Amino acid sequence: MTRPLTISFFGSSLVSAFWNGAATYYRGVIRALAARGHRVTFYEPDAYERQRHRDIPDPDWCRVVVYAPTAADLDRCLDEGARADLVVKASGVGVLDRELEAGVLAHRRPGTLVAFWDVDAPATLERVEGDARDPFRALIPRYDVVFTYGGGPPVVRAYEALGARRCAPVYNALDPTTHHPAPPRKDWAADLSLLANRLPDRERRVDEFFARAAALAPDRAFLLGGAGWEDKPLPVNVRKVGHVYTRDHNAFNCSARAVLNVARDSMARAGWSPATRVFEAAGAGACLITDAWEGLDDFLAPGREVLVARDGEEVARHLRDLSNADAAAIGAAARARVLAEHTYDHRAREVERVLEGGGEGWRRSA
Repeated sequence: MTRPLTISFFGSSLVSAFWNGAATYYRGVIRALAARGHRVTFYEPDAYERQRHRDIPDPDWCRVVVYAPTAADLDRCLDEGARADLVVKASGVGVLDRELEAGVLAHRRPGTLVAFWDVDAPATLERVEGDARDPFRALIPRYDVVFTYGGGPPVVRAYEALGARRCAPVYNALDPTTHHPAPPRKDWAADLSLLANRLPDRERRVDEFFARAAALAPDRAFLLGGAGWEDKPLPVNVRKVGHVYTRDHNAFNCSARAVLNVARDSMARAGWSPATRVFEAAGAGACLITDAWEGLDDFLAPGREVLVARDGEEVARHLRDLSNADAAAIGAAARARVLAEHTYDHRAREVERVLEGGGEGWRRSA
């Protein structure tokens, strides 16, 4: 960028990953932007007990403002945030989302850019395309740019068809200062581990790729981390460890022979949607097994940097065939690839290019 920007970012939570899978994505992008000279304020609601389950204190690279989940306190923050060069409204804040979607535009000041940052674009598009009366539909053309967590060309085309001035994917990535190899923990030792919160549009795929694999490999040890699984019936060779704080993700990823990624339904259908966990595991040098989705080979090479499975039977087969040496080699290759091409510094540079209009001549409309 020609000059540093002030940025107001309205999202679910920067300081807590409790029922908030986007936390490490927010941290990675914002920390990288801050390292490049931009000054960011993150506005998050006091909701869903996230402040009671903080992973990090307020960081020195971002100002954090926690507001009461009321219209009055939100309006105060919108008025303050509108003084920035760039105002961002992220999807899925979970509190007063519709008010935020309209409010960042209503409070816009001359010369300010306003962006919508969609951290679940396939689901948002399914909702909007299925309901012509959805209030967000009319707002899309009024945003200066739509950033998305993923989705690739299909998501870009869909947003542009809805009138978006510009749509640009900013994929998950690695922050090597926070996710890296770590000593394993004996209590988390397993043949295959999965870290995922229990969500309706993920559970069916977890049943297939994780629970069914465990049933087909009764001699292997499986470990499940994440919130919401307490009452879920699972095979006897699966241990549940509940919510895993982000400070423990490295140890979690380094304690099993392989780590499983399971995409949510909408992201698997859209493709080009690597989850945060993909880059966390690769950054830790873990051997990753992922469900199959289009666009994967833009990020990691199947068979060399990641193992791909189309169902639970293939997951179980990978575990039977995977030696410790092969697992280590795949993990090392994945780590080298993401360090070279997929860090949050790479993503921050992409954001700057979009804001500058790099490559496609985008400029803010009057």
